[in-house]
Amino acid sequence: MRELKIGKKTFRWGERTYIMGILNVTPDSFSDGGRYLSPDVAVERALQMQAEGADIIDVGGESSRPGAEPVSAEEEMKRVIPVIEEVCDKLDIPISIDTYKSKVAEKAIESGVSIVNDISALRFDPDMAKVVAEHDVPIVLMHMKGTPRDMQLNPSYDDVMHEIVSFLNERKEFAISSGIDEHKIILDPGIGFGKRTGEGIEDNCEILKRLKELKTLNQPILIGASRKRFIGNVCGDGKQLPVTERLEGSLAAIAVAVMNGADIVRVHDVKESKRFLRLFDKVVR
Repeated sequence: MRELKIGKKTFRWGERTYIMGILNVTPDSFSDGGRYLSPDVAVERALQMQAEGADIIDVGGESSRPGAEPVSAEEEMKRVIPVIEEVCDKLDIPISIDTYKSKVAEKAIESGVSIVNDISALRFDPDMAKVVAEHDVPIVLMHMKGTPRDMQLNPSYDDVMHEIVSFLNERKEFAISSGIDEHKIILDPGIGFGKRTGEGIEDNCEILKRLKELKTLNQPILIGASRKRFIGNVCGDGKQLPVTERLEGSLAAIAVAVMNGADIVRVHDVKESKRFLRLFDKVVR
């Protein structure tokens, strides 16, 4: 059984499914934009998620929803650093920074963050790999077509899973060549990021169904399907379910992902996901 120490916590891949709780300190995230902009409210939410069973808290200061406009590193740091500084003193679990900017990642690590979650897989900022390597922290590499602003305009694939595996293998090798420890690389196929949904084509379900193919790269796998649009499409019986009614579909996505090799699930609904996984892991692990 492979292990990875993140902050003070040791993760033993295959033993159980780990939960990454989402903490968006943004005004415009698709599910909870604006709810946790106040540092005090954000810290309270982080403590709540820890109590509900989260293993990691993922703090993000820039929305990556489809069509989202980028923000400056300075604005992003203004949002996330006060929260990170306060929450790191109060939590027993590691904090992740959801950013593709090296300046934000470096400041976050200096403030107590233990893992970098980069939706660009080290592509958008040429200094990110150097920062991760120098600080020797784990990195999540995610597949995405384009940028959040344009990723859903017209994505297309001949074979979606083959392209994801090839892309993440190349990014893994790039990370290793940049000095990042191979054992500290986590892979994310990027559910909802430049993936087709609706109109008879459903890339996200295809990814979940074929997730075992990503295990060939021999790295831990993170899945972030929580409350995403494809769940609203698939579960809505011809209508798009609102974000507030996507819990059941989110749990179904977790079930398929874990059966097919996911090690970490990134979720909004920590309490419900934890209860679900207690039983599910008991059966499948």
